[in-house]
Amino acid sequence: MADVTADDIAADRPGGRPRQGPPYPAAWEADVVLHDGSTTHVRPMRPDDADALQAFHVGQSQRSTYLRFFAQMERLSERDLDRLVNVDHVDRVALVAVSASADQGADQIIGVARYDRSGPDEAEVAFNVADAHQGRGLGSVLLEHLAAAARERGVRRFVAEVLPQNGRMISVFKEAGYEVRQRTEDGVVAVAFDIDPTDRSLAVMSDREHRAEARSMRGLLHAGSVVVVGPGADSAETLAGRLASRVLEDIVASDPAAVVHAIGVAGAPSVPVRTRLSDITGPVDLAVVAVPATDTVDVVRHLARLGVHGIVLLTAGFAEQGPDGLDRQRAMLRAAHGAGMRIVGPASYGIISTRDDGLRLNASLARTPPVVGRIGLFCQSAPLAVALLGSVRRRGIGVSQFVSAGHRADVSGNDLMQFWTDDDRTDVVGLYLESLGNPRKFSRVARRLSSTKPVIVVTAGRSGQVVPPGHAVRPTHAPPRTLAEMLRQSGVVQVENTHQMLDVAQVLAHQPLPAGRRTAILASSASVAALVAEAAAAAGLVVSGHVQLLPEDAPADQVQAAVDALYGDPDSDVVVVVRIPTVGDPDVGLQEAVARAAARSRRTTVACIYDLHGITAELTGRDDDGREWTVPAYSTPEDAALALGHAARYAQWRAADRGRPLHPEGVDLRAARRLVTGWLAEASGDAVLGLDDERTAQLLATIGVPVLPSTRVRDADEAVAAAERIGWPVALKTTVPALRHRADLGGVRLDVADEAELRADVAQVLDLAAGFEGGGLDSPLEVQAMAEHGSACVVRSVEDPLFGPIISFGLAGDASDLLGDIAYGVPPLTDVDVSELVRNARAAPRLLGYRGLPALDVGALEDVIARVAVLADDLPELRSLELNPVVVSEHGAVVLGARASVSRADRADATRRLPRV
Repeated sequence: MADVTADDIAADRPGGRPRQGPPYPAAWEADVVLHDGSTTHVRPMRPDDADALQAFHVGQSQRSTYLRFFAQMERLSERDLDRLVNVDHVDRVALVAVSASADQGADQIIGVARYDRSGPDEAEVAFNVADAHQGRGLGSVLLEHLAAAARERGVRRFVAEVLPQNGRMISVFKEAGYEVRQRTEDGVVAVAFDIDPTDRSLAVMSDREHRAEARSMRGLLHAGSVVVVGPGADSAETLAGRLASRVLEDIVASDPAAVVHAIGVAGAPSVPVRTRLSDITGPVDLAVVAVPATDTVDVVRHLARLGVHGIVLLTAGFAEQGPDGLDRQRAMLRAAHGAGMRIVGPASYGIISTRDDGLRLNASLARTPPVVGRIGLFCQSAPLAVALLGSVRRRGIGVSQFVSAGHRADVSGNDLMQFWTDDDRTDVVGLYLESLGNPRKFSRVARRLSSTKPVIVVTAGRSGQVVPPGHAVRPTHAPPRTLAEMLRQSGVVQVENTHQMLDVAQVLAHQPLPAGRRTAILASSASVAALVAEAAAAAGLVVSGHVQLLPEDAPADQVQAAVDALYGDPDSDVVVVVRIPTVGDPDVGLQEAVARAAARSRRTTVACIYDLHGITAELTGRDDDGREWTVPAYSTPEDAALALGHAARYAQWRAADRGRPLHPEGVDLRAARRLVTGWLAEASGDAVLGLDDERTAQLLATIGVPVLPSTRVRDADEAVAAAERIGWPVALKTTVPALRHRADLGGVRLDVADEAELRADVAQVLDLAAGFEGGGLDSPLEVQAMAEHGSACVVRSVEDPLFGPIISFGLAGDASDLLGDIAYGVPPLTDVDVSELVRNARAAPRLLGYRGLPALDVGALEDVIARVAVLADDLPELRSLELNPVVVSEHGAVVLGARASVSRADRADATRRLPRV
């Protein structure tokens, strides 16, 4: 399409200088993963990009230039170039995808996307991708980021003029999941589409993100050639030198035929050691780097020439050392991502992986790696990796892949989950997370993975809010329970430590999923059976009543009969076997009988048998199809029962309907955004703007949530006048914070029927409020129409810097205020999530027909929560919203009070990917 229009000229200020707008939007910068698994950097256009943009234009083919500008232009004129690089980041926005050159690290533009506003909520859009980089998904990525930036600036629709032969660009629009409208006129295709996210467009973005990040991990984990870079052959006694030497030895030991190169590493007799990276001819898939932090940027730039897919960085010295270290980390990431590489680390323990060819890659510091198996493991710090792998080896657990992300500057658990979703070699995933950099994305990716494979998570500290040095993570003000609710909502199995993580992993990897929670028990005595039953009940299992007692000296025929009876019970789903002899040796016959019966019946079984621990040959049997199943052995009956309980809950979650996305009727999110954008335009800076009652009601009206009007009054005369206008009976309330909404403390008077009663109540409430802070307000009272009687609830939304929007629900009063009986959810929610949110409050039975009382209209309450959740998810400017109270009656839910605040958006997870630290 022609790039210079009358609208462009009108938008420019005299002298060619753009109109003044917001400062450079650094938050729009992001490192992104492309379809081929490589990376690039996306950022706003800058005035100093003129030379790079001209080079990009000159490097394009005549066809690409013609498709972009509808004319042949060998070079951009000075006027065009000045106009293209000078944008106001509001009405004229341009994003560029850049790649760092291998020699100087300077930005080379490989793609451009821009919009120019053509109406209040409409903009003309154009894209141009370098010929050499087409087919990598750059157009799709630029569209995602440009649409996200446009929505922040109030643009809701893109239009474009495209030549008919430019089918690739039209396909980018359609494949993004938008509803594209097009017509042909005068040989040009006019295209228009709304850029508000839809279920389909979000699914498309999620799928594209999944494929790209999975492929980038595959390039790391399935590397066929490796280069190990150390600090120099004469640095063998330094920590970096020892790290490099150890990894080189481990790589060669795991695969003697591997293609391995060594630079500056001592002690590798089987691998020639070179002194310069330029001595190696590429390509090389993976680099393991152990050099001082100050040297990493130069090493990364040299590795780019070899076509390296990813780097495992063993050494530290970055963000954990303060601002200077963080700058080094950012420079390293910029160099790596500009060259298309991913970084594992810094301070990584390395990676271990089984490739498609069946060979093992041990690019780690683990001298003895775990055996090959079906469990994928992810952790962060190297010391914890040592302990975790040691426990894995002692249990005999098999591992498909192991990744230590260190300080997690780039590759995270999210990336590995994307890979494991499609990896046929991995059945169970275990994650030890010291920090979560993007909880919203974690929730989205984990929910997808959990629907097919169990995900077991340990977080540092019970709240998961511990941030170790070196982890660039936003602060959070969310209650500690928020993370647990988010993980439960995502189907993740949360455990307290790595011991429990491996306990759960071994039953899920080596036994079928439990069909239910009914539990049968085999034990050597009644007292042991009683203890096992108690442990099972505490773990959430249901003891079915089938208990087999098997004395220590039972003969072989009695052992077999007991096992057959146990597994022949149709009223049990899972089995716990506890056999600890007080004298003598373990009963080999029992072990064999249990292993055979568990395999053939597919009845999920765990065992606590003396002298057995983890995955053992003694408890391995084959089913009728010849597949091997192993009954995992535990140190204590409590460990066995707890692991089995987690497995049963996961199986129940996986089998349940997870619901559908929320789309309440009558919600106008565009109107909500227009209101908030207008109010923020009146405010100064980034201050939080508290909305008055009128504006709060206006905002809620856009999502179909009316607030029952109230009138502020100062005395009895004004109260009576207001009641006459509203109609009797009325409610009288104090606005004093300590008594507001508190009928139990006398701050609310209901069903006031006439003037005399109202005047008496006014006197009493004013007298009561005088003893509290705020009792001297100009308008200390409000009069409101009576709502139908019911239960008062509180619905809140808070925008957290780390988690984004958090929805909470509780019944009003002491249940919430004193006992903390509040349920939490992290949008986006489904209808099932909303239903569970209400029922997760411990006082929820009061809404469902408590002690013979009539059930209230919970559906109406869920509708209010759904509307709030949709608003909070779409509008990051909504800093807080409180609906208090929401009175739920037998026939509806009415909002009696609401307050809200807004501020400029600062959400960590929009549709952009790999945000810069």
